[in-house]
Amino acid sequence: MAGGTLVIVESAAKAKTLGKFLGKGYKIKASVGHIKDLPKSKLGIDTGRDFEPQYITIRGKGELLKEIKEEAQKAGKVLLATDPDREGEAIAWHLQNAIKLPENSTCRIEFHEITRDAVREAIKKPRPVDVNRVNAQQARRVLDRLVGYNLSPLLWSKVRKGLSAGRVQSVVVRLICERENEIQAFQPVEYWTLEAVLSTAASEQFTARVATRDGEKLEISNEEEKNRIVLDLQDSKFKVAAVEKKEKRKKPSPPFITSTLQQEASRRLNFYSKRTMKVAQELYEGLEIGKEGTVGLITYLRTDSTRISRVAQEEALDFIRGQFGRAFAPDTPNEYKSRKTSQDAHEAIRPTSVSRTPEMVKPYLSRDQHRLYKLIWERFLASQMTAAIYDTISLDIAAGQRYGLRASSSQLKFPGYKRVYDDNEEEENRNQLPELKKNQHLELVNLNGEQHFTQPPPRFTEASLVKLLEEQNIGRPSTYAPIIDTILKRAYVERKNKQFVPTELGFIVVDLLKENFPDIVGVEFTARMEENLDQIEEGNLEWRKVVRDFYEPFAEELERAAAEIPKVEIKDQEAGKDCPECGRPLLIKHGRFGKFLACSGFPECRHTESMNEEVGVECPYCGGKIVALKSKKGRRFYGCSNYPTCNFRSWNKPTGQTCPHCGDAMVEKSGGKSSETVVCQNPQCKNGKGRDVSEA
Repeated sequence: MAGGTLVIVESAAKAKTLGKFLGKGYKIKASVGHIKDLPKSKLGIDTGRDFEPQYITIRGKGELLKEIKEEAQKAGKVLLATDPDREGEAIAWHLQNAIKLPENSTCRIEFHEITRDAVREAIKKPRPVDVNRVNAQQARRVLDRLVGYNLSPLLWSKVRKGLSAGRVQSVVVRLICERENEIQAFQPVEYWTLEAVLSTAASEQFTARVATRDGEKLEISNEEEKNRIVLDLQDSKFKVAAVEKKEKRKKPSPPFITSTLQQEASRRLNFYSKRTMKVAQELYEGLEIGKEGTVGLITYLRTDSTRISRVAQEEALDFIRGQFGRAFAPDTPNEYKSRKTSQDAHEAIRPTSVSRTPEMVKPYLSRDQHRLYKLIWERFLASQMTAAIYDTISLDIAAGQRYGLRASSSQLKFPGYKRVYDDNEEEENRNQLPELKKNQHLELVNLNGEQHFTQPPPRFTEASLVKLLEEQNIGRPSTYAPIIDTILKRAYVERKNKQFVPTELGFIVVDLLKENFPDIVGVEFTARMEENLDQIEEGNLEWRKVVRDFYEPFAEELERAAAEIPKVEIKDQEAGKDCPECGRPLLIKHGRFGKFLACSGFPECRHTESMNEEVGVECPYCGGKIVALKSKKGRRFYGCSNYPTCNFRSWNKPTGQTCPHCGDAMVEKSGGKSSETVVCQNPQCKNGKGRDVSEA
């Protein structure tokens, strides 16, 4: 390849895609992520030399780096095509230094979609590595290392070995703990609602809510008060006070950014953030699409901007006019405002070509890839369509001199963007209302009162936690998945029924950090640090000063805490059963892989056993107890306690019953929202439709 161009990317998948675009004269090499990083065995930051990072070649990357250097020496030109974000810029910087490219050489290319045109256009516009962007990434890496490598040993000495504390993950655990405290402290309050069934002279019935009394909002706090109001209304005359008919327009949601993609994939596809990002990366890096060859299907997946290129907008509008008609395409393209904290470095997440419909690419994608691509494609196309239009009716009804009732109806008149993307918001109210006129008299048919109690704030799901982190400017969307993964692995929180619940350990660590390092777990402080990192990227702040301003007070707090914090003793909980070897009580212990049972007589008795949650049903195969287990990736599944004698395994919870058609196990299959459907786990059985069971 002497005299040709060497293009260095991050992943083998991206290298394969680019290789098919560029052809002869180009050689593509993958760095497989970072080639250099801070050492794992020590802090790796010289605090005495103004926080100089001590980067080393990552273990196992020596041979690869040698190959890259050799190829660079043979090449006439080197282009660094790592991902278009801070981390990608830092990788490019390390590569530039490793292969000794001149400091200001135009060796960096950037593209936000891996398509033939985008890549070839990028090659025409090389630029120097953006040192400000590199410094923003260095600052984040150094700050996180200073916190993690100093706080973690403190937690080992004061709480338990193996713990860790992170600059952002600790804030996330705090939010989950504080939500749990709110739930535990919540006191439910009783209230009632009251609805009237009314009828016209033509016997047309409809329902209206009792809303006001003496012009004020009506709040009914107990049954006695409800009964008094019922007596008042039974003696009242009802007539229509006002009729308002309007046309309501609902605009489409903007195309996805990283955080909203994670939220919607969680709600609609039941994907955790980690899974969403993995699949999106595959779609971005490129897949083989029949005769078209390898092509990236979506634009860059790490973005906080809702901006769309003019070319993509025009392509979408042409597609909409051709497929749905001109009424579904706005006269001018829809524009969306990004959040104030948005870096606006990239476009929103969209298909690289709207002509690649989900149906067209389905034969070439895995199930996960197709489902996520379909979600992205539909959301983008809908974002470029006209509003949905509803016909709405609002009624005000007077009941005597004191009470006011309200009724409303909303019915879809024109679907607009909903033709493609149903956002499931309750815009339609099918309370059919008859044609009514002002002052028209109505008859009372019935009054229905219903008791309610206020509910505590809900625990965070993955979608709601990601939404809060984005709103509070904690971390960056690309960091949400690894943050959630870390706090689960460290056993600071557990996932129960798709909700995050803090563990005792999580509470202990958060309380210790709040008392001794209030800034580290402070939401506002963490958000300000994100703003500082953005300012470094803009060239408005010097990264070492940001680190220095943080570290000097932090080091003082650390020294004081090490001397003053007493050791926290976490008592082992009794398991409620005795050791089968010596008869002493078994205790619940915590290890690298979670909880287990151990004899309280240790070290004299070394009996241990796994700790599996019994789910209260018998195995449909052998009659043993069904227990809840976790796969290597932390996913919950169910199995028989008699394994390996009995090999029953299911992702879905068994009911303990057998299928009347084939004799296999019946399991609870989630039907979306809160519903559960009982199906047979045998895919060949007619009772097994929609099942998602595999070997755990």
